[in-house]
Amino acid sequence: MRGVYLFTLAHMTSPDAEPRRWYVLFLLTTIYAINIADRFVISTLIEPIKADLHISDYAVGFLTGASLAMFYVAAGLPLSALADRVNRRNLVAWSLGAWSLMTVVCGFTRTFWQLMTARVLVGVGEAGGTPPSQSLVSDYFPWRRRAFALSIYAVGASFGSMLGSSAGYLSDLWGWRSAFFVLGLPGIVLALVLFATVKEPVRGRLDVVAEMNHGPAFGDMVKFAWHQPSLLHALIGGALYSTWAFGTLWWIPSFLVRSHHMSLGDAGGAVSLMHGIGGAAVLLGTTFLMGRLIKRDACAVPWFLAVCCAAGAVPSILALVASSRSAALSMLWLFVPLSYAPIGPCFALIQNLVPAPMRSKIVGLFLLMTTLGNLVIAPQLVGYASDLLAPRYGADSLRMALLPLSLGALWAAAHFWWCSTTLKVGLVRAGNLSRPELS
Repeated sequence: MRGVYLFTLAHMTSPDAEPRRWYVLFLLTTIYAINIADRFVISTLIEPIKADLHISDYAVGFLTGASLAMFYVAAGLPLSALADRVNRRNLVAWSLGAWSLMTVVCGFTRTFWQLMTARVLVGVGEAGGTPPSQSLVSDYFPWRRRAFALSIYAVGASFGSMLGSSAGYLSDLWGWRSAFFVLGLPGIVLALVLFATVKEPVRGRLDVVAEMNHGPAFGDMVKFAWHQPSLLHALIGGALYSTWAFGTLWWIPSFLVRSHHMSLGDAGGAVSLMHGIGGAAVLLGTTFLMGRLIKRDACAVPWFLAVCCAAGAVPSILALVASSRSAALSMLWLFVPLSYAPIGPCFALIQNLVPAPMRSKIVGLFLLMTTLGNLVIAPQLVGYASDLLAPRYGADSLRMALLPLSLGALWAAAHFWWCSTTLKVGLVRAGNLSRPELS
């Protein structure tokens, strides 16, 4: 009996054991949810922060986007390169603890510059979370199951956005600073759980072409990507999609408050349900759909991404031009959930187009591109445009400033379609498809 027990225990703790891989995926998904919640909370609190600190929309755009992104970008590439060389579990655990602690510190700030400094340090911590997490998932699931696994991982974005959007209720009850305490403290505990219960798997062990070294330099990855057309189109399409979808989502609670005269709690509550219920439903539906489609044709992933972006542009525009609150909310119930559908498939597509030793680096590069789009370019341009249009449109200046972002959805769809034309050749180069399968 003791031998049977030891065999069972060894099987359960092995990276190849089904319960173990699903436990790791669940834990990393929860960490991703906290990542998004800590990032998203400040967009929900724009109105009380703006009133309390007496700042403009342009300054709000800098606070909600650029402050986080500056050091997220600066730290992201070195940390993603480091993740391909060091223990990824430890890197995620330390990063989670750091950004959660700095989220708590945000609740103690009293001036614009103090809050901005704390948000910058949140960005430093978050930069070490997603690249090694996704690299870990890729070493627990083989390539044909990665779109499925990473679609489940992407559910964390939905629940994290729901938690961050629910901060409006906390703000109405106890002030905007309380939200940072509620969202920051659980992450510190979860960092300890990750460190104590997850093992580091061997890199690339599930690939067709397994490469067990610690990988090429970052410049080699960029050179590889430059000569991989399908990867370039996937990266550009993903960055454009993120700029459009999440650049718009940052401002939706404020849009509802200003143009449709909702309270912050009601606006945040309505949006949180769109994220949590609608987003999770779409992500889970995407998960099962990808599991079926990828077995038939690898090109199903970029085709799916192209359709999602093109279709999502319609409700995003209609929500902004709707004159009534009910019509705007109805269109947002289509746009917000649909904006989550591309997350998992897009990350899986990009990881499948590079060899195993490059995965954390390519995720770092991709996050650099998406961060510049949805945390720097979109918030700053929208905030600046809103300030410029305010004398003419008043409270509706934000509505007018958001409309041009929808063009990015169609641009993204075109790149995903172009990605599909050379996808299978790219999978062979990355070692995830054998040449007999190419035909």
